[in-house]
Amino acid sequence: MTAAAPRRVARAGTARSTRPARSTRPARSTRPARSTGPARSTRRAGDPRSGWAGEAQQPPGRPKEGTLDGLVASKEIVIACGPGGVGKTTTAAATAAMAAHHHGGRVLVLTIDPARRLADALGLAGGGRRGDARDQGLGNIERRIPDEVFRAATGTSPRGELWAAMLDTKESWDDLVRMHAPNARTREKILANPLYRNISGRFVQSHDYIAMERLYDLHAQGRYDLIVLDTAPTRNAVDFLDAPARMADFFSSRLLRWLTASYRSSVVHFASRPFYQVADRILGTQFLGDIAEFFILFQSMYAGFVERAESVTRLLSDRRTTFLVVSTLEATPVREAEYFARALVSRKLPLGAIILNKVLPTYFRDRDAAQLAEQLCDAAGPIAERLSSSLGTDVGLATRVLEEVAESFLNFGVVARREAEQQADLATRPEVLATVPFFDADIVDMEGLLRLGAMMWD
Repeated sequence: MTAAAPRRVARAGTARSTRPARSTRPARSTRPARSTGPARSTRRAGDPRSGWAGEAQQPPGRPKEGTLDGLVASKEIVIACGPGGVGKTTTAAATAAMAAHHHGGRVLVLTIDPARRLADALGLAGGGRRGDARDQGLGNIERRIPDEVFRAATGTSPRGELWAAMLDTKESWDDLVRMHAPNARTREKILANPLYRNISGRFVQSHDYIAMERLYDLHAQGRYDLIVLDTAPTRNAVDFLDAPARMADFFSSRLLRWLTASYRSSVVHFASRPFYQVADRILGTQFLGDIAEFFILFQSMYAGFVERAESVTRLLSDRRTTFLVVSTLEATPVREAEYFARALVSRKLPLGAIILNKVLPTYFRDRDAAQLAEQLCDAAGPIAERLSSSLGTDVGLATRVLEEVAESFLNFGVVARREAEQQADLATRPEVLATVPFFDADIVDMEGLLRLGAMMWD
């Protein structure tokens, strides 16, 4: 008999809002001062306002080294990555909530997961569009989580501010075009181009690139002390790491230079004429025109794209950035997580922590508990007789219940020991290795997020 799977930790979702005002707090970190953003908070974990009244309260004092608490306190960017279905979005939100509550300052969690449950867990609802008076929930514009949400969960106000946003690929691309277009005419032509509208909304590589671009932009603005980015699961776990370089290479490729140069010419070059004749019959003149116009227009922004792509790449390897690899100890997710961890190390990117989610509690591996379960199984009949006489139940039914309970505990013990072996066999060792047990209920509110965060924290 195999052990029944306990209830899994829920993944949270996303929503929309208003852009925050600039902070005026003094600087908290070693980041050089910027003219584009405010200074940062100096409030630390020893502040008497830290801690909360709920379960697993964070003790006062400075964050400990070798813990997620200490790791996050020393960083400005935390990137949560890993396979899908392992609670990555919830883990990112819990990390951001704990940082805002205990470390202070302004903290932003940016998710690119399409799920909507995170909005509910953060005390937000709905999902209005930009400019909508009814705008609420998570969206491309950052929105502050009300302090009342923390007070309802913990009885105390957070030391800092928690903000949240969900990456809207199309809106983010439009903002990028508005930033880099050389003039208004070029900007409007790009935004109206059919191929651009298709690529900016659906092209997978553009989604990965714009997530990195948005992260860089938010960090450069200097409004937040900490940004926690929740990445989307991908078949190739390192796709989003390569996205900036690939996007730059794409727009500077020889094929595109040849295509746009030929289209610019009033007389198509003899060597390219057969290609255009065949393509025209298959795709149509309008489609070819849209393609050529798109790349001609985009090449006017090429220098800006390349410069930003290089800046994004440098930011990922900066000492102020760290990566959290989130996984479970199931066979497929843990293999993907180990591959990703190795990829980070090989690229000399900072692997800060591996978070093992939905792990069975350690008491399933307790030898005395296992012996007790075996004794219960062997003595199920006599115990059932005593229960039946006092409760007035059927002896056979009581015996089966006791045997099932004992057998289930022993089966969970087998799984728990297997998980411990897998954890010990992890090939890549990060600065922090944290485990989170199965929750007996879905995470649907701030109290649940903070409870999850406290289990990871130290």
